Amino acid sequence: MSSNVLREKSASFGDRVIACCRVLQNRQAPQSALDQLFRAGTSVGANIAEARFAHGKKDFVAKFEIALKEINETGYWLDRLFKGGFLTDREYKSIRSDAIAIKKMLLASITTVKNKSDPGKIQR
Repeated sequence: MSSNVLREKSASFGDRVIACCRVLQNRQAPQSALDQLFRAGTSVGANIAEARFAHGKKDFVAKFEIALKEINETGYWLDRLFKGGFLTDREYKSIRSDAIAIKKMLLASITTVKNKSDPGKIQR
């Protein structure tokens, strides 16, 4: 998976989160939940973009691991807002699907970099 693809997907995801927050604000979703969703959802792409200029493999992996934590948190807030009745089933499934795809890409990228940086590790 190209890191360019991941950067583009995470940037588009951040844009979707921003749009989602606007819609949810009009639906009078709790502001504290919107703030958390906005922060976590937009920081995924920011950390992936930062990794581009990492100081070595450890720093690169650390940025991707932070992005992984943020996409996981984004999923948590999407779940809460869906279960609270603020997102429709269609909206929820669509944005949640994007979050899961990014999560899988991050996991694969982290695993690949970690395996390449430990030559004694058995490749599977």
